Amino acid sequence: MSHAGAPVGGLLVLVDPVARRLDGESVRIAKDVLSAGAAAKICLPDSQEEFARALARRGHRQPVIVGDDRALVRAVGLLHRERGLGDGAVSLIPVGQLGSLGLARSLGVPLSAVAAARAVLDGAVRTRDLLVDDSDGVVLGDLRIPPVRAASRPSRPSGPSVWSAYRSLVRTLVPPGARVGHRLRVEADGQVLVDVDRAVEDLRVVPVSSGGVMEVTVRLAGGTSLRAKAASVTVSGSDFRYRADALVAGPVRRRTWTLRPGAWSLTLPRG
Repeated sequence: MSHAGAPVGGLLVLVDPVARRLDGESVRIAKDVLSAGAAAKICLPDSQEEFARALARRGHRQPVIVGDDRALVRAVGLLHRERGLGDGAVSLIPVGQLGSLGLARSLGVPLSAVAAARAVLDGAVRTRDLLVDDSDGVVLGDLRIPPVRAASRPSRPSGPSVWSAYRSLVRTLVPPGARVGHRLRVEADGQVLVDVDRAVEDLRVVPVSSGGVMEVTVRLAGGTSLRAKAASVTVSGSDFRYRADALVAGPVRRRTWTLRPGAWSLTLPRG
């Protein structure tokens, strides 16, 4: 940051296409505040490919993402894969439906476009841990393998997807309202936490604040919970899907996540 608070190299403001469609007024406010306080190059990509190209051509500008959790994860993932996370901080101005901003809230980013834009100009850079999997995917906050629950009543379809098709299949095979356990082997730093002979209802992995490790919580059928702290966790067994921040991935039969302490930086309000 310069003495005036604005980033020395200027800003690359990347406006996610979804944000433009959902809330053009918040996007306009964010652009106005940023342009008034720093040299800002505004990019309005129409696709994820254009988004990636603009980010790769940022030069010395600090990337500012205007969008929801998915846009932030996409940007950090792209920077990780090009080994650019060490070049400087990433900033976020959350714009999107409230349900798509849970990660932003948990990271401490203001949900107001004005407050978030001011934090970009005058805030402090905070280093954050990163979970990286063996396919080079990233997790910024929360990793889960959630329980699969059969619907107790018909629900309105939300559009076709592999995930919804999987859940629909489960509903036809188990009684309504029942939970379906996963048969998984979970290893924390190479030590077996639970094996496939026990049904896993839910698994959650989160970085421990300033701890350099992640906390692994496994809830078994019957209500028993197992916890461990580790630098890496490997899950294997029958096909499973997992939720990494705002994204659902899989199915896979094996995945390892490794913690990288202080791997990326985020601009947040001071104090």
